[in-house]
This record gives sequence, C-alpha cells and structure tokens, in this order.
Amino acid sequence: MITISNITKSFGALQVLKGIDLHIGKGEVVSIVGPSGAGKTTLLQIIGTLDRPDTGTVQVDGIDVTSLSSKRLSDFRNTHLGFVFQFHQLLPEFTAIENIMIPAYIAGKSQKTAKARAEELLQFMGLSDRASHKPNELSGGEKQRIAVARALVNNPAVILADEPSGSLDTRNKEDLHKLFFDLRDQFGQTFVIVTHDESLAAITDRTIHLRDGLIEIPTIDTPQITEECLNLETTIPSE
Repeated sequence: MITISNITKSFGALQVLKGIDLHIGKGEVVSIVGPSGAGKTTLLQIIGTLDRPDTGTVQVDGIDVTSLSSKRLSDFRNTHLGFVFQFHQLLPEFTAIENIMIPAYIAGKSQKTAKARAEELLQFMGLSDRASHKPNELSGGEKQRIAVARALVNNPAVILADEPSGSLDTRNKEDLHKLFFDLRDQFGQTFVIVTHDESLAAITDRTIHLRDGLIEIPTIDTPQITEECLNLETTIPSE
C-alpha cells in the first residue's frame, strides 16, 4: 500500500530525515513514535503529499506520488488520502454533516452522493442525532469523530493521523482508538498514526520508532557465551 524508499529531507542546514525505507501493507494500523524532533510529522507530511522529499520516492496505492505534478497531486490527495489532526479543524460556520461533506464537494461529487455518504458515516459513528449541530455545540470527542468522518468521506485508501487523541480525555481517547480499528475492519483503510500516546502505540499492528531522522532497528538480546561455557564437559553417568 505504501512504499517509502531512501527518503531524505532537510530544512536549511538541519537534516530531519536521513534515509527512510519503509513498507506499510494494506489494512495495517501503524503507529510512528519517537522523541520530539525525530522527524515523525515531517515523514507523515511527505507520505501525505503535503511536502516533498529532497531525495527518494513515495508510492501510495501503486502510484509514485513524488513524480506527480502539483495539480495531479492535489487531486490524488483529495481522493486517496484522509487526514486527522490533533485539533479537529472543523469549520465553525458549518454543521457537522456539512463539514463532513466538504471534501466530497471538492472531489466534484453531487450533493446527493456527498450527503448519503456523510449520513452513512454519522450513523457508523453513532452521531446521527448531531448532524445539524455546529462545532461549538459538540463535545471534544464528538468533534474528533466528525473530523474522522470527514477524512473518510471520499473512501480514501489511507488515513494519516497526527496526534489524533492528543487533545482528548482518557475516555474519549480510548473510544477514538477503538474507532480506528472498527473503521479498518469495516472499510479496509490503512492507518498511519503519529503519536506520543503509549496506549495507542501498544495496540497498533506495528510501531515504527524514529530517532534522529532514522528508523530504529530493535536490538535482540542474545545469550553471552563465556569461556566457562566453552570449557564445559559433558559427563555420562556410569551404569
């Protein structure tokens, strides 16, 4: 689903990514963790076509996005990718269902098609009764669920989330984390999630550790062989 090859990225003299190779399979829920400044958000933005790497390639759903023109890249982003941010980024003047429908309108879908999909997602989220409410009338957990529904409205292949539960309390965090897996099982999306939340990272299918712009390879503890072990003699008990 996502194949990243030799991605590097610098901002001025600061090299943030130093050669990233990574493959993420279809339907995986993958977390990216690491200390601040490790390059997590930069990597997510490059996967999401919001930024271009200095070197390397990114393939998403079989398409080399690093070779696309700006116009084609914008279209690809709208139809193949969904984004969830730490703060919901809902437009305050629109209702919940209108916020969900916006990416569908951008993709050129009819009002009827966009509304039907938005209603389906609201029902799945358990928020059908909140469709006509504006963001200031919703709880924090409800706003973030609406933001997730907006990310899903065009049936994207990949959902990219940057600290999606960072602004939520414990109960809403747990509900949101469960929602990601429910959505994967229901709609088959691939999720790539940047997070500092250890409880979320612990339940994802795979955790990618970034440090200083590189993927950390876990070390495997091996038993030490001592001189004493080498000098051991096997004795056979006499009968």
